[in-house]
Amino acid sequence: MQILDQCLQFIKDYIVNFVDIDYSIWLTWCLMPLLVTFLLPVIIAVLLYITAFVLYIYKLHWSCLKTALRTGDKWEAARKCVAAIWDAHGWIWHGYEIHGLENLPISGPVLFIYYHGAIPIDLYYFLAKMLLSKFGLVHTVADHFLFKIPGFNILADCMKVIPGTVQSCSRLLKEGNYLAISPGGVYEAQFSTNYELMWKRRLGFAKAALDSKAPVVPIFTENIREAFRAVSIGRRIFLKLYSWTRIPFAPLYGGFPVKMITHIGKPIYYDPDLTAEDLQKRSICLQGFKFSARSNSNTSKDTWQYFVVHTGKDTIFEKKTSS
Repeated sequence: MQILDQCLQFIKDYIVNFVDIDYSIWLTWCLMPLLVTFLLPVIIAVLLYITAFVLYIYKLHWSCLKTALRTGDKWEAARKCVAAIWDAHGWIWHGYEIHGLENLPISGPVLFIYYHGAIPIDLYYFLAKMLLSKFGLVHTVADHFLFKIPGFNILADCMKVIPGTVQSCSRLLKEGNYLAISPGGVYEAQFSTNYELMWKRRLGFAKAALDSKAPVVPIFTENIREAFRAVSIGRRIFLKLYSWTRIPFAPLYGGFPVKMITHIGKPIYYDPDLTAEDLQKRSICLQGFKFSARSNSNTSKDTWQYFVVHTGKDTIFEKKTSS
């Protein structure tokens, strides 16, 4: 006991003599916002793994639950549960909304094209709201590297996520399904800093739309880049690493509770005279209209807008921020 007391006394003396307590507290206070911005993206990854864990449990108990399901699709009830979780997260943290649902065709397939944020969390919310509404399931295309991540395959199986080729996308659309594609993909997610499109000459989505004769509907989410961002320091190094490996290396930070609104644009209907290049250009024009509203982004203002809309106060400021 005496030895323990001596050790404790030694530690106290060391701290008092060699550690500036006030400076340590001040430094912790200064660095806390930086630590939080890097920790919040981890929450999204944790939520994804919780989703995968729930799906594994559901799969394990499928034999007991199948008698209660009449759809014949073992994932139908699981999809609704997962959608409810993400819809709640979107409403609580971002006050998520969808504007322009009236632009969607009443029936038939639709090819949604969207801008890829650093983390496409807006797409998760969009898929959830569509699934919980009368529109139903939206199939999605994901980068090949995601299918190598443990736990992702069961998510893909449940939520109908595919690597995506022109042929597979065209087949899904011909079957009358909804399909969402980001032409910019991971490249756009990592290296687009101010909502600029980085589609290059990617024409796969246009070829699939023309082959299936499905309308193309552009969607865009306000403030997706204000919620999460990729670190711009060392951009050239990350770009080289990506070009060599096709794996994103740029660290992400954020998780800011900004107001998110997904806008659904007017459909671009099939025209036999359109080429894939023409369809891409028309899609870029419609997307560009949405991006112009976010050319001068301000995270603090957009965060305040979230609280304004969520609490229903300060309607004058709400109108100013939405203009």
